[in-house]
Amino acid sequence: PIPRAKPPPDTMKTAALTLALCVASASAFAPVAPKRAATKVAVTTYPDVPTNRVDEGAMPPVGFWDPWGLAELGSDETMAWFRHAELKHGRVAMAAVTGWCVTALGIHFPGAIDYSGTTFESLGTDPIAAWDALSGAGKFQIIGLIGFLEFHSELAKPHVMRGGTPGKITPLLGPISLWDPIGTMGGLSEEQKFVQRTKEIANGRLAMIAIMSFFAASFVPGSVPFIPN
Repeated sequence: PIPRAKPPPDTMKTAALTLALCVASASAFAPVAPKRAATKVAVTTYPDVPTNRVDEGAMPPVGFWDPWGLAELGSDETMAWFRHAELKHGRVAMAAVTGWCVTALGIHFPGAIDYSGTTFESLGTDPIAAWDALSGAGKFQIIGLIGFLEFHSELAKPHVMRGGTPGKITPLLGPISLWDPIGTMGGLSEEQKFVQRTKEIANGRLAMIAIMSFFAASFVPGSVPFIPN
């Protein structure tokens, strides 16, 4: 392998911030939600999991696993916020892992990424180096868009801490849902929808672990046994 130069300080700060955000999603390891009885659909789908934990994201093969007792902290509103944060961080992590793998495989958009003529191809296949190669204005636009989407999500009525549905995304384009634009969930039964939602939670939890591993392997060679230097 070709050794990489030591990342500049601003890259290290970016990595540290990203890892901190991932670690902050500790709810990924403790299924949490407003305390309520499990629904009939949930109990039917996962009969081996305690009925009072199924709706909180507990599923086989681990079942309910909360060694730090996070699910018992705060009020029902706090639990709803935790669940919403877990879903949000899981979705972001899944997108991040996909982007990381696509970049590392050399798959990129055609043409230039800015008016100065910087091409997508010229950014290379190292995800960290590709981010560093972006202009300050480009980084600002990406972070600004993320901030806008976060701000917009807080405007949802009712708010997740006031009876809203954790993880529900309010459409930005009228009747068009950015999360399910072709309506794949519309034709599913309630049991099928429940299974898909629990799959999303499970995949999001795995993706949070994966993206943290990618960053660790990138900045601390040999820190992740299954990822070569």
